Amino acid sequence: MRNHRTWGFLTLAAVVPLFALLPLTERDRQGPPSAPDAATLEEGRRIFRYDTFGDEAFWGGALRLHEAIQQVSPRTALSVGLKVDVDALPRNVQNQLRLGRVDFDDPATTLTLLKLNAVVGVTGRFGADGRLSTMGIQCAFCHSTVDDSLAPGVGHRLDGWANRDLDVGKIVSLAPNLQPIADLLQTDVDTVKTVLLSWGPGRFDAILDKDGKAFRPDGGQAGTLIPPVFGLAGVNLHTWTGFGSVPYWNAYVAVTEMHGSGTFFDARLSDPGQYPVAARTGSWNTRGTPDLVTSKLPALHAYQLSLRAPKAPAGSFDAAAAARGKNLFSGKAQCATCHVPPLFTEPGNNLHAPAEIGVDAFQADRSPTHAYRTAPLAGLWTHTKGGFYHDGRFATIDDVIDHYDTFFDLGLTDRERTDLGEYLLSL
Repeated sequence: MRNHRTWGFLTLAAVVPLFALLPLTERDRQGPPSAPDAATLEEGRRIFRYDTFGDEAFWGGALRLHEAIQQVSPRTALSVGLKVDVDALPRNVQNQLRLGRVDFDDPATTLTLLKLNAVVGVTGRFGADGRLSTMGIQCAFCHSTVDDSLAPGVGHRLDGWANRDLDVGKIVSLAPNLQPIADLLQTDVDTVKTVLLSWGPGRFDAILDKDGKAFRPDGGQAGTLIPPVFGLAGVNLHTWTGFGSVPYWNAYVAVTEMHGSGTFFDARLSDPGQYPVAARTGSWNTRGTPDLVTSKLPALHAYQLSLRAPKAPAGSFDAAAAARGKNLFSGKAQCATCHVPPLFTEPGNNLHAPAEIGVDAFQADRSPTHAYRTAPLAGLWTHTKGGFYHDGRFATIDDVIDHYDTFFDLGLTDRERTDLGEYLLSL
């Protein structure tokens, strides 16, 4: 061992002077790269909120979803989780809303909101005759909500928050033409509708079009909860099973889920055993033209990394209990072993086998990793709706604590479990 260390030291000592003799590149002369400038972040925000990547060809052109939306009233749209950006509304419309003088039961109001570009995550395209001709969606469709400051479902945008009210499956099921999805999955339209309606609010199945697994072995729905996309700076892997980084998932979703025109490549998804649909359709190596995605990934990534996890509001948790819970988190409860502060996930390859955390492997085995990511906990209070874990199997934080208390034989008292829960709500 002593010789090995000496060899490593001598090699490094010999190499460093060689690097010192190499000519400086232009980038070296300029110094280290700077943080994203305001223009880059603003461009990323624009992409996140408004860029469809050309996906109108699918949602409007193929599925004809716009034909259904133009028949939907704002009240119905809000009931399936769509949100309205108050800052996109003219002042007089805001005042009319406050006075209750806007007809939320009239589909014409929905078209007006689309013309104002006020429906979060949805863009309507109107023809010269003023009629809705097609539509597309953006990243914000699933990963933004509003603060309800004007009315329920109407307020200022909260980018990066998981929209746990959004019933993606129900919305898509309204499309007049679901045959393209049926053809992709080699099934019939009625089955497609059954699958879509099985997800429920706040859930989506981003792997169905790769592996065709529409339901769990026990018959339960196979979708996962929409994750938040804030607080990811310094976090290695994104999504519940961690098989890609933030820009990986931006490309994956923009090209294969939103159906924008762009490039996505992952040879792992070409395995016909694990991913028969992707292997058959070639979606693991998509080369859409024109490429409306790739050039936008840097700015989009920069903006997403700028989204910090929101702090819990004062008074929303018991501060004294949370202080005691913080000590438990790093001590007796052993939470900080994996959820390392201040990232609240492991620096490095933050993945664990299902057996390590006491849950089944169904969703993990749909991933190339066959594992689950240690989810970052900052901002946990914002996404308590819909349950916890990848599929919402634990209804409350208390249920999660009880699971780990039993699985790891922690021996927590009732008060300790309560204190730990208050700390988690404070993050």
